[in-house]
Amino acid sequence: MKVVVTGATGNVGTALLRRLAGEPDVEVHGISRRPPASAPPYQGVAWTPVDIGQPGAEELLGVAFENADAVVHLAWLIQPSRDERALYRTNVAGSSRVFTAAAKAGVPHLVHMSSVGAYSPASKDRRVDELWPVDGVKSSFYSRHKAAVEHMLNQYETSMLISRPRPGLILQADAASEIRDYFLGSLVPKALFRHRIPILPVPRDLVLQFVHSDDVADAIARILKQRLHGPVNLVAEPVITPRALADVLGGRHVAIPPRLLRLLANVTWRLRLQPTPPGWVDLALTAPLLDATRARTELGWQPAHDAQQTLEALVRGIGEGKHVPASPVL
Repeated sequence: MKVVVTGATGNVGTALLRRLAGEPDVEVHGISRRPPASAPPYQGVAWTPVDIGQPGAEELLGVAFENADAVVHLAWLIQPSRDERALYRTNVAGSSRVFTAAAKAGVPHLVHMSSVGAYSPASKDRRVDELWPVDGVKSSFYSRHKAAVEHMLNQYETSMLISRPRPGLILQADAASEIRDYFLGSLVPKALFRHRIPILPVPRDLVLQFVHSDDVADAIARILKQRLHGPVNLVAEPVITPRALADVLGGRHVAIPPRLLRLLANVTWRLRLQPTPPGWVDLALTAPLLDATRARTELGWQPAHDAQQTLEALVRGIGEGKHVPASPVL
């Protein structure tokens, strides 16, 4: 089986390369803006350097997609957050180029990495399944782009089998430095994560779900093997409340109003003190909690890492400066 992976040098991409390396009948072809160094997990992978955000990328993608049994589309940008046009070129227009090239090359199976961010807002007192609307959170560019691509995919449903994994927040210790840089920047130094953080001032509704990158990679491998059609939620237990998050950081949760957190995010972002615009706060506060029953019953998927252990490993990884070798994008 030939599997082409866009964004193969990122957080999920590196985990998927590790997972597929154990499949003797799978040949992996990686797509990234720049080919990585010949080091694990990149060894033994053929590479095509393509910037999917550039016009004309379809031609190079089409060559890479020849005789492919599946394309796994992971390429996505979340920075630079101050240039939404650049993000749109890769996230939405670039995804369109990938889908068009895959359909034209006759690829029978497309796996598009969607997200909890594609879903419309919902109360945190319930869990939603894959039938929940995917119209996004309007104030978040990430959410708008994920929702737009979900709707775009519908026009390709007659051309190929389409799978849509929708994970919660994806973490791995090996990508800790990249995750910190993308969301916290220099405002929160990595040295702080080596010590106890005494107070965590966040709203009570900042309730989140996490999943380890390796578990997402395992789900994708199962999707490829079983050719599962349609959306599938991917999250690990337990749900992380503000109190649980404070416990991981070694401190105490202090509840603040959502508008105050959003104001702080907006001011620090506009002052270029950190890279996360306030739309991410809106997304964290209003995105639904996911029900992953379909993944467990139809894929036979069971996360090997629980959410709290995954978060604890990320915090340690940030303090230790862990990073994916030669990884140019998240």
